Amino acid sequence: MTAIRTFLDTNGLVYAFDPADPRKRAIAHAITAGGGEERLIISTQVLVELYSVLTRKLKPGLPAEEAEGAVADFAGVPTVPTDSALVRAAVALSRSAQLSIWDALIVAAAQAGRCTRLLSEDLAHGTTIGSVVIANPFREV
Repeated sequence: MTAIRTFLDTNGLVYAFDPADPRKRAIAHAITAGGGEERLIISTQVLVELYSVLTRKLKPGLPAEEAEGAVADFAGVPTVPTDSALVRAAVALSRSAQLSIWDALIVAAAQAGRCTRLLSEDLAHGTTIGSVVIANPFREV
């Protein structure tokens, strides 16, 4: 059986370290634990944002060394590099899909990683952009 290629946005990693919401933290741990039918894919943008959020936005923030360790741990996940071709694709996607450039870069990376799902709470759940379906694993049903 072939694993579903699933792109994970930054919030899916951040919540694994955020004690403020135990429900979201548990979901993030389940997602990042791996196994099952999903093969997680991330991008260099996700790794950079992870470090930034863990050290600057998370309250309480993590010490830089601990955040660096988190980045190192997730650097082992298949990673789509952000290069000029990806940026150009994101610019076009930003214009055509009416997305912020940062969200478009995430979607473009998911497409470049041949993912069929993108787990994010920043985009509309159930929306399809190109071949990628957006799913918010943190929404309450």
